[in-house]
Amino acid sequence: MSQDDLARALREAGCLSATKRLVQRWEAGTTLNPRASHVRALEKVMGLPIETLGFGAVEPGRSLSPDDEKGHMVDSPIGRLAHDSKPVGNGGPNLGNYSGIWLSRYEYYSSGRDATFTAVHHVVLLQHDDALTVRSLPGSAVSSMAMDLSVDGNVATGTWTERTAQDGYYRGAKYHGAIQLLVDLTGTRMAGKWIGFGKSFDINSGPWELILQDRSTAKAAIEAYDRPPALP
Repeated sequence: MSQDDLARALREAGCLSATKRLVQRWEAGTTLNPRASHVRALEKVMGLPIETLGFGAVEPGRSLSPDDEKGHMVDSPIGRLAHDSKPVGNGGPNLGNYSGIWLSRYEYYSSGRDATFTAVHHVVLLQHDDALTVRSLPGSAVSSMAMDLSVDGNVATGTWTERTAQDGYYRGAKYHGAIQLLVDLTGTRMAGKWIGFGKSFDINSGPWELILQDRSTAKAAIEAYDRPPALP
């Protein structure tokens, strides 16, 4: 379809604000993450999930299966992108090299407290070929977290471990599991889901995201982020 044809099809699908200029912004990469009404219309017109249409939008918990018309969205702010957002992180996109300092956030349910919590760390990510090592900065949280990932295209797969605080609720317990993340097209955000066993060997899961903060891994940058992240 031409740009005019696509804009017309989007309007017929219910997206009345779709214009040729909007399509041009998408094709130029000026807008990486279309607003929700545009996403719904694009998926309807194209018959494909938004993640496969060349945008940077990646949200954890969403099914990309073609037999799942609407997909499944985790009811969590983790991984949700602002409408029409632009690349984040100091230094801009550097596709194919993900080394830097990232903000890590994941969500978990505590059965003992019957509540959902968010764990936040600043982490250093180092890349060696297709291997990514992620280690939390000790001053960024009372627990320590690590990941070992392998990246293939825009999919990162691997394992995670976390050692909880000795004087915290979990008394220094160590947890571990598997994780898979989708890397958005800007190379500045990864989002997906973790899985792991709980105390009673039940299988737990939840959303996890990494957001680039700084491309540098120099001593000065590490020292600047060796502190608790500011919560939104």
